[in-house]
Amino acid sequence: MKGVCELCERENIELTVHHLTPREEGGSHLPTAMLCKACHKQIHAMYSNRELAIRLHTITLLKDDEELKKYLNWIRKQPNTKAVKTRKSRK
Repeated sequence: MKGVCELCERENIELTVHHLTPREEGGSHLPTAMLCKACHKQIHAMYSNRELAIRLHTITLLKDDEELKKYLNWIRKQPNTKAVKTRKSRK
């Protein structure tokens, strides 16, 4: 399904379902967000499921995270057709 990524806001891009509270942390029936594959992969590369569940469980909290802001500023400039490499966190 194509649409607008709720995180980077790029348009006409393939979307995936992201559980805002990871399923293994009890989020199976909690809110989800539609994210492009690049954003979805990057979030899981940068943060543990525990950290996502405790600290980054809404789109607003994700957008306000200082580390993720750097990625979002970069990804927004990329065309929606570009294959993007995921970068692991240094933590």
